[in-house]
Amino acid sequence: MSEQGYEDELRSERNYVDGLYARLDAERTLAKGKYHAALRGNGTTLLERDAEVRALAREVKRLDVADNKLCFGRLDSKTGETFYIGRIGLFDEANEYEPMLLDWRAPASRAFYTATAANPENMRRRRQFHSRGRRVVEFSDEVLGRPGGDERGDAALLAAVAAPRGEGMRDIVATIQAEQDEIIRLDHPGVLVIEGGPGTGKTVVALHRVAYLLYTQRERIERHGVLVVGPNPAFLNHIGRVLPSLGESDVVFTTTGDFVPGLRVTAEDAPEVARIKGSLRILEVLAAAIRDRQRLPEQPLPIELADITVRIDAGTAEWAREEARGSGLPHNDARAMFREIVTYVLTERAIARIGRGWITRADKEAWEDLRKDLIAELAENAEFTRALDLLWPVLTPETLLATLYTSPDRLRAAGADRLLLRTDGAAWTVSDVPLLDELADLLGGGDSDEQTIAHERRAEAEYAAGVLDIMIDRTDMMDDEDHLFAQDLLYAEDLADRFLERDTRELVERATADRSWTYRHVVVDEAQELSEMDWRVLMRRCPGRSFTVVGDLAQRRSAAGARSWDSVLEPYVPGRWVYRSLTVNYRTPAEIMTVAAAVLADFAPEAEPPESVRACGVRPWSRQVSEDELPAAVAGFVREEADRAGTSIVIGPPDVPGAVAASETKGLEFDAVLVVEPERILADGPRGAAELYVALTRATQRLGVLHRQPLPTALDGLTDSGAPRSAGDQRIAR
Repeated sequence: MSEQGYEDELRSERNYVDGLYARLDAERTLAKGKYHAALRGNGTTLLERDAEVRALAREVKRLDVADNKLCFGRLDSKTGETFYIGRIGLFDEANEYEPMLLDWRAPASRAFYTATAANPENMRRRRQFHSRGRRVVEFSDEVLGRPGGDERGDAALLAAVAAPRGEGMRDIVATIQAEQDEIIRLDHPGVLVIEGGPGTGKTVVALHRVAYLLYTQRERIERHGVLVVGPNPAFLNHIGRVLPSLGESDVVFTTTGDFVPGLRVTAEDAPEVARIKGSLRILEVLAAAIRDRQRLPEQPLPIELADITVRIDAGTAEWAREEARGSGLPHNDARAMFREIVTYVLTERAIARIGRGWITRADKEAWEDLRKDLIAELAENAEFTRALDLLWPVLTPETLLATLYTSPDRLRAAGADRLLLRTDGAAWTVSDVPLLDELADLLGGGDSDEQTIAHERRAEAEYAAGVLDIMIDRTDMMDDEDHLFAQDLLYAEDLADRFLERDTRELVERATADRSWTYRHVVVDEAQELSEMDWRVLMRRCPGRSFTVVGDLAQRRSAAGARSWDSVLEPYVPGRWVYRSLTVNYRTPAEIMTVAAAVLADFAPEAEPPESVRACGVRPWSRQVSEDELPAAVAGFVREEADRAGTSIVIGPPDVPGAVAASETKGLEFDAVLVVEPERILADGPRGAAELYVALTRATQRLGVLHRQPLPTALDGLTDSGAPRSAGDQRIAR
């Protein structure tokens, strides 16, 4: 194409994209007008108005996020058709709703990501736009089907992966690769496992899969939403913009430490303690700890009534306990049966003694009156209540677990490992959260505010329905001279709306406040770190067992984490999970991946490192420093990187000023990384080796290492810079 021809084409494309933005603005103005009208009310019921307001709010959000790179490409078919591909779909109202822009998730858009020179899928050309704001700056073409042509539009991909990093993860709708697209669109109703090494894009692929599922299965998923579970808040903040940028907001982001609403994690378990708590064997301990609180009295407990003293003996308590346990109800719910049996025994004994002198057996009414009086007296008797609290106490998950952890006797009675003993029982750790969640089900009787509100709403709805039934009955009883006016029916409908108290909160707010909320789809990132107990919690959160599981077994650092996907998933979804792997590293340049691969080979020789898609031309460097020199060397790196575009981080032991632990950077990426004292990180056994591997693979451009002791053998490939400030600028001679 000549220079003039290119400029003419560019002008034409700009005009077309300007037309798309004009259509977008018109749709947004229309949607906002309908939204404000719905807020004012359109003569509909309150419930209908709420549904309309929420639907229009979602539509306004969908249109708002499309402003950034609305259209990013075009496909030309061999039959002469042209398809523009973008963030959302737009249609031409004036031309029988012909598509002006195809949503990237639509089936017709798939060839934009999958067509190759060898398999053009009936396409002649792929054009990619490079935009700044709303303006198309330039475009690049890839002719499909030509022998010897490139597999993909690598120029656009490499420009994207090499660009300086910003504050959060970016979507990849413009540069999705064929192997990624296959996973995103995979039609599988069960569990999909996506495994890949550092930089393979497994997280962003999983998030785009969520957007695709919401596009294709919105009716099934939307009302209950999607849950995304990540390793830490920094990671969730990093990925949190991807789905909103794709127009999806009904997604809850959380960590395993946030499964119980309102609970604060303030401590960390030793690896062996985390392993014990993460094993399913802890279920036996929890059940035994509950049984231990269902006691028998060592001596009969006297209960003084107005006319007589009765006693709860071991035999009575044992009978009541066995009946309550046999009911299958949770502990707190079964207390009612325990109380009922004890009350029955005590009243029968009292009646036999009190009534012996003045009530005949034939006087049934007198016997029943006495029984009712005794039952009422027991219900208000403080000694009786204290006795019940001693023998069958009302328990909360927090009180049960905290008292278990601080009592050697209770731990022994529950068959628990003594390693669980700690001074502060309420210093909760991440490993405690699934145990507390399990106890909430085992104990019962702890309705959350959400459940209480739901019960009240159901009762109010039933009352309103009763009013409507009465009014319908009035209609049936009327003769021809009676009249049921329209305002009567309107009043009843308004009454029903009034009693059906509306919950106007967004889905995310409602779901995060309700421990019992269930989701239609769950994404689990860094899934290799989750324990068996964590998985048990997640399976409760998603009864339909629709999961996207993302991880890398080679990066596992948790002693309670997964050693194979089969062992984790088969107990819950036998035969209903599929495995896909990503093998291309889009983040880590080849120079850095070579260093990281040597560490991987040392601690996980069976694992295959991902192949880097690019080189950056900058050698990773190392420098040995003394203890006194270390702070200045770290400060020098920070100062130098502050003058560059992009992001940087210092990773190292906790006592290094300004450093963060490698575990806190999992899933994150930075233009430049400084790893401090790798020898100390590596000294923590297999867990330390995984941590070092994570640290080394966070950089997209530049990697430096500062060490006091000699470098570990696995890092022999690093170049010793010898110079503290210019080492990061060393270029590979070409």
